[in-house]
Amino acid sequence: MSIPAGATFMEKQWYVLRVASNKEEQVRQALERKVKVEGLEDKIGRVLVPMDRRLRPPVKGKKGEKKYVERKLYPGYVFIEMALEENGTMGEDAWFLIKDTMGVGDFIGSANKPAAMSDADADKMLMQVERPEEGSTMAVEFAKGETVKIKEGAFENFEGIVEEVLADKGLIRVIVTIFGRATPVELEYWQVEKE
Repeated sequence: MSIPAGATFMEKQWYVLRVASNKEEQVRQALERKVKVEGLEDKIGRVLVPMDRRLRPPVKGKKGEKKYVERKLYPGYVFIEMALEENGTMGEDAWFLIKDTMGVGDFIGSANKPAAMSDADADKMLMQVERPEEGSTMAVEFAKGETVKIKEGAFENFEGIVEEVLADKGLIRVIVTIFGRATPVELEYWQVEKE
């Protein structure tokens, strides 16, 4: 599709698109492909799914190469860099390209006027995306005394209280009540979520 004569666009900014859970990467790939096919690179720039790559601690007694685990920093969201028209709406071609993509919900904002991210939020998101993967420090998301829910492993769906954060090992020690007894369990960060 070509740009209509006389159409003017604002500078590209970052917008947040709600998508189906666990479909973020498929939506990103589909959007990038469609933008190229339709020739809308002037309106739609980068499409990102920020990920966090963490070193997984080695299994006791096993030697081998370093293993990493990746997780989405913002599950259920895709970030799109795009230029809106001067009236703050998306062009019809861009709107239909995005809305007709499987797994896409709505933009954060209202109706046909997505709300741009603040510069500070966009910079923070971009720093997370562009940070070097190797040797990156693990973000400490949990604090002693916090209540967490275990989302994976032998104690799935149990709740517990964080006793200790072992950032150097990528683990947290959680006190879980099992058969009426407080039991310390060491878990990887990705196995738990805040309550």
